[in-house]
Amino acid sequence: MKRKAAVSAAVLSAGALLLSACGQGGPGSDGGAISDDKLVLAVLNDQSGVYKDLSGPNSVKAVEMAIADFEEKHGDDAVTSEIEVVSADHQNEPDVANTKAQELYDRELADVILDVPTSSAALAVANQAKTKQKLFINVGAATTELTGEQCNKYTFHWAYDTYMLANGTGAAVTKEGGKNWQIIYPDYAFGQDMENSFTAAVEAAGGTVGGTIPTPFPNDNFATFLTKAAAKNPDVIGTMQAGGDLVNLVKQFNEAGLADKGIELAVGLMFITDIHSLGVEQFAGTSFTDAWYWNMDEESRAWADRFLEETGTRPSFAHAANYSAATQYLEAVQRAGTDDADAVVGELEGLEVDDVFLRNGEIRAEDHRVIHDAYLARVKSPEDVTEDWDYEEIVTTIPAEEAFRPVEESGCSM
Repeated sequence: MKRKAAVSAAVLSAGALLLSACGQGGPGSDGGAISDDKLVLAVLNDQSGVYKDLSGPNSVKAVEMAIADFEEKHGDDAVTSEIEVVSADHQNEPDVANTKAQELYDRELADVILDVPTSSAALAVANQAKTKQKLFINVGAATTELTGEQCNKYTFHWAYDTYMLANGTGAAVTKEGGKNWQIIYPDYAFGQDMENSFTAAVEAAGGTVGGTIPTPFPNDNFATFLTKAAAKNPDVIGTMQAGGDLVNLVKQFNEAGLADKGIELAVGLMFITDIHSLGVEQFAGTSFTDAWYWNMDEESRAWADRFLEETGTRPSFAHAANYSAATQYLEAVQRAGTDDADAVVGELEGLEVDDVFLRNGEIRAEDHRVIHDAYLARVKSPEDVTEDWDYEEIVTTIPAEEAFRPVEESGCSM
C-alpha cells in the first residue's frame, strides 16, 4: 500500500489590496478578475525519494522567493492581495501524480502546477491540465512528448528535455572519439525518451549504439547491468539515470574499475546535487549538458547566495527554473490583470525572456517549448575546486536556437 502523499500549504501575503474597478489603479482592478480573490501556485514533485535533493522541498522555497520578489517589485499595484503556495509529493508514481493534480486543481484551487519531475508523472499532470483547463509549467521532467504529440494549450515545458541533453552530451562525446556506445536507461517514459534521443544524437555524430539496457526504476543495484554493458567492450557507457539512481550507478561504475579498462562514462542528466552527494572525485572529468549553473556569472551567483541563505545549500538548475517559471507566471497574471488560464496563456506565448535562469529565452507559441541557452559542462578535478559546491567548468554555450528540437520537428498540434 502506497503512503498517502501529504499536501501542505503556506500563505504568503502580497501586501497589496485588490483594487476596485473605479479607478484606484493597477491591473486586475476588476474585483472578479482573480478567482477566489487569491492566486494559488502548486509545487508537485518528489519530496522524499530519489529526486528530493535536486528539486523537492527546496523548489517550494524557490517559488516562495519568486513570490517575495514579485511582491517587492509591484507593491500596492500587485494584481492580488493574497498568493498561496501549496505542495504535494507524487512519489514518482504517475497514478499518484494524477490524483494529486486533481486534488490541487479542484480542492486546493491551484491556478498553476509547477515542477513535476519524472516524465510519466508529468504526462499524467499535463493531461489533467488539459482536462481542467488550468496551467501546468513543467520544470523537472525531460520527455519531449510534453511539447510533441502530447502537447496541449495549458502545458509549458520550461527547463530542459531529452533532445537538449542528447544534442549536447551525446554529440560532443561521440565527436571526441567515443564512437561505440552501450546505453543503460531507467525503464519508464524519461529513460525511454533519453535512450531514443541519445541513440539519434550518437548516430548523427558518426557513432553507433551497440546495445541498450533497461533497468527498473527506482533502483539501487546496477552491477549486473554494468557488467553486461562492459562485456561488449564499448568506448562509452551512457547512463540515463538521474538523482539517487545516478549516484548509485556512478559509485558502482567506479568500484568496478571500468574507467581503468578504457571505458568512458557519459552522463545523460546530472544535477549539482548529484556531484555534491557522491563527491567531486567520483565524477571528475565527466562531461554533461547543464541547463544552468549557479556560479556561471554574477547574476546567477547573487541569486544562489540568496538561495543559500534560505536553504543552507546551493541551487540546482531545477530550483532556479522553478523560480523563473513562478516569476514569469506571476508577471503574466499581472499583465493580464486576471488569473484566467486562457488570458495567461496568451501573455506567455511568444514571450522573450531574460531572467536569472533563462538566457536568450523564448516561450514558443507553437509548442510551448521554452528555448534558452544551454551549456556543455565538465566536472572539475578535486584540486581545481576552490570552494564548496563549485564543481563545474562551463566548456561552451549552446545557443538557444541550437539547443532544442526545431519546432517543425515537434509533432505538436494544439
